[in-house]
Amino acid sequence: MRLDEIATTIRSKNAGPCLLTLDLLFPNQEAFEFVCERISDLRLHVSRCYAKPAAQVRIFAYEPALSIKITIPRDIMSGDIGDRDVYGAQQHAPLLEVAL
Repeated sequence: MRLDEIATTIRSKNAGPCLLTLDLLFPNQEAFEFVCERISDLRLHVSRCYAKPAAQVRIFAYEPALSIKITIPRDIMSGDIGDRDVYGAQQHAPLLEVAL
């Protein structure tokens, strides 16, 4: 099942100038647990999509909010020369096609 089919919200934003956070929010416990059971697969997909070593992909599941937060280092510090997305708000697109 693709993330864009199961998550109600997929978004990205800065987590400081050097980190990017990707948020996945789910409509119910069943959808949340489906993805939580596949966290290691999710880490590998994120690693490939964003060209980061799997060890740099940090994933936090937060059950009270039925959400998963993924944090990875940014390639270019926010606002530095060459940065095309100062807020990190357009970086979630590769996750839309991830299938677990």
